[in-house]
Amino acid sequence: MLRVAVVAGGYSDESVISLKSCELIYASLNAEKYNRTRVRILKEGWFAEIDAEKFPINKEDFSYIKDGVKQNFDVVFNTIHGTPGEDGYLQAYFELIGLPYTGCPFYQSALTFNKKDCIAALSKYGIPHAKSVYIQKGTNYSIKDIIANVGLPCFVKPNRSGSSLGISKVSVADEFAAALDKAFAEDKEVLIESFLDGTEVSVGVLNYQGETKVVGITEIVSENEFFDYEAKYEGKSQEITPARISDEVTKRVEEVAKRAYTSLNMTGFSRSEYIIVDGEPHFIEMNTLPGFSPASIFPQQAAYSKIELSDLMDSEIELALNRKSPWQE
Repeated sequence: MLRVAVVAGGYSDESVISLKSCELIYASLNAEKYNRTRVRILKEGWFAEIDAEKFPINKEDFSYIKDGVKQNFDVVFNTIHGTPGEDGYLQAYFELIGLPYTGCPFYQSALTFNKKDCIAALSKYGIPHAKSVYIQKGTNYSIKDIIANVGLPCFVKPNRSGSSLGISKVSVADEFAAALDKAFAEDKEVLIESFLDGTEVSVGVLNYQGETKVVGITEIVSENEFFDYEAKYEGKSQEITPARISDEVTKRVEEVAKRAYTSLNMTGFSRSEYIIVDGEPHFIEMNTLPGFSPASIFPQQAAYSKIELSDLMDSEIELALNRKSPWQE
């Protein structure tokens, strides 16, 4: 039986969501096919968790000792949102020790986690996006120049963060100071983007059974000013699948979303956010480890596409086991 480590936690505020995602993925892995073990990667330590008992992970080979016997894994199912599981660090570690893992490789993880760099890369493939200004903590910047560049209202967001943490919508110049403080609390790099007046959609894309597939397009209707943490996880939004857009616009969104996925040589799950303006989807960001709690969008999209979660898990593990390391290609 294949030994699977379902890895969750992380070092960021997204760890709470990661632990919820872990439970749905753990439950969706066929217990007759896989010997499943929850593994927590937290600031206070790495450990396997079995029947409420904790067993420290040996970082040399990602093993642990139980009843005096060394236990190894065949594959890792990564469910960490944020650092170090979504920004490339864990992926690089697993590459170095030769342990297969689900999701995309370390380079794609690092690139997509950095909003500025991901937008820059995708712009080479003709994918539209909002105007933006990038600033670093401790550097000089002019609010007047920023407004002249992106206009008002605009969004102030951490460059490297997820779950809409640290994001603010700024409507007047006086709101910038508080918005920047909030964003800098999450990351030392901040991206300020122009407001796009259109329909927000979240698009699930993955490599499923050898094919790049859009699993669903979900329309986001937030009760708040935008799709913030409260809207995402505390029921302050409507998530409508399929999105209420025309067949023509649906085809355009699917085409752009698949092009973004393949242009970055992605594998595994992804969920990208777009704002549709005059029928044209504008890229906002890509999540390579989207939320998988019962309230999350990706499982809703899988249900819409009539894909069983157990089949999704099987496909991800097969991709992980068959992927070659960069130096083997």
